[in-house]
Amino acid sequence: MRRVVALVAGATVALAACGGGGATGPGGQRQTGSAFAACEANPNTCNSAAPGQLRQGGQLTYVIEKNIANWNLLSNEGNVFDNNEVLKAVLPYTFVTQPDLTVTMNNDLLDSAKLTNSSPETIVYKIRPTAVWSDGTPITADDFVYNWKLQNGRDCPGCPVFTTAGYDQVRSVVGSDNGKTVTVTLTKPFTDWKQLWSGGSPIYPAHIAAQHGDTKTPQGLAASFSWFGANVPTYSGGPFQIDNVKNNESVTLVPNPKWWGTRSKLDRLIYRIITDANQEPTALQNREVQVIYPQPQVDLVQQIRRIPGVSSFVGLGLSWEHFDFNLQSGYLNDPVLRTALFTAVDRQAIIDKTVGQFATKVKPLNSHNFVPGESGYRDVISDTGQGSGNLAKAREILVAAGYKIDGDQLKTPIGLTVPPLRMRYTIGNQVRQVECELFAQMVKPLGVTVQVTPTDDLGATTSRGDYDIIVFAWVASPFPYANAVQIWGTGQGNNFGHYSNPDVDRLIAGAASQTDESLAKETLNAADQRLTNDAYVLPLYQKPTFIALYDNIANVRNNSSLDAPPYNVAQWGFRAAG
Repeated sequence: MRRVVALVAGATVALAACGGGGATGPGGQRQTGSAFAACEANPNTCNSAAPGQLRQGGQLTYVIEKNIANWNLLSNEGNVFDNNEVLKAVLPYTFVTQPDLTVTMNNDLLDSAKLTNSSPETIVYKIRPTAVWSDGTPITADDFVYNWKLQNGRDCPGCPVFTTAGYDQVRSVVGSDNGKTVTVTLTKPFTDWKQLWSGGSPIYPAHIAAQHGDTKTPQGLAASFSWFGANVPTYSGGPFQIDNVKNNESVTLVPNPKWWGTRSKLDRLIYRIITDANQEPTALQNREVQVIYPQPQVDLVQQIRRIPGVSSFVGLGLSWEHFDFNLQSGYLNDPVLRTALFTAVDRQAIIDKTVGQFATKVKPLNSHNFVPGESGYRDVISDTGQGSGNLAKAREILVAAGYKIDGDQLKTPIGLTVPPLRMRYTIGNQVRQVECELFAQMVKPLGVTVQVTPTDDLGATTSRGDYDIIVFAWVASPFPYANAVQIWGTGQGNNFGHYSNPDVDRLIAGAASQTDESLAKETLNAADQRLTNDAYVLPLYQKPTFIALYDNIANVRNNSSLDAPPYNVAQWGFRAAG
């Protein structure tokens, strides 16, 4: 989920190009139609048009695949990729990930953001003087302070945040210049300091929070935190504000009249909720929607490439698919059983039968923290045999530990039968359904029965631990050290399976507090090796992303990171005729 924010994303499969023809790039990317023709060479500027080349007005409809049940992106339940796509247009943030996966300062919110001291590490943010919330209240250091208190792990123990990474290293947040200068002092360096107040951790308004709890007390902070989750935002610090929400149907946004930046050309931006990806091609062909960003399925991609006037693009980025165990699920607290199950799983066979059918360069992913192409990427998995589909080795692991395969049942060393395990996936996602069914087939010879059951609320299912095994994807930010803290750290909100290893905690904390990036990468990979040996999560592959739109739409492009295509939502619009 992206969450990785990383968020939990409901992420998340030979195809001939139709219509305008197609091309395949070096990363396995493929584009069809004209809009994305330059995206291989110029991912940040392709499908672009200057404001003068856009027509004024219009209603653009963009598909998301999950209903929004919790509006607080800072919470472990609300921090879902689709929520982030919507709220990217509403909430302010400090830094943003570009389509080429570089990180840039959000010039709409900030005039500058700099490290001004190394001992102690100090960050100084200069907020634009004109930056205000939609009710006219200035955006100030008070907002930074409030959001820091929610996430630092100390001031609000009753706030179930998805991460404390970095915020728990902040000693103080102090405002000056009428709150427009924010000075942040840390107790120790934070390698991914640009992740603070950005990515999956945008800024919620302190003055609204104060109306729903005393933000000077833990109880008041928790009350405001809960209120933000339960209530549709009536506030905005972005280019759009929410006008209307129809549960399980749509979220309609209109331009924020108090927006101080370049105003959107659109009259309305509608996020249409379609939970069954199979319905998206029909909605696109009927022009009920104009842009889709689905978790790609083989049939879906084929259908979309046949629609006249529609361009599409397949990309690879920071999202990665994985199988997870719930370590509080009885028998799965034994690393021997977990290791055997993962060893029986054949990742290449899963790829070949799913996403490999349209993204031919997708290969098994062998890191929990980096993707191929990142300088820190190192294979920490292959030598363990996990993901190899080696049934003989899987049986040896079990037998050596005293397990016994008795017909179609697996007996523990003390003679108990391992009960059926419940495996979850996002409803309507055929790729995930196939992945789960293949998992069940692959472990069946070990005497383990897996029952495949969908969920229509991935955020709730993961945060409540309502699974034995689950498949989803982390839609990551380009901050591997902060990501690692929030996913693998003991007690972190995105550590859904309740994994805990003191050595991993120590190494991840060390990697996240480095000023030497090469040492940070080495330390994080050392943590990854220990994490792999514990067989908690099995990475499957770097997840393809797929975007499709009508060619008269400009400035919408693929962004295979947590910030997603809405990273530049204020620039979206329809091309002027002629």
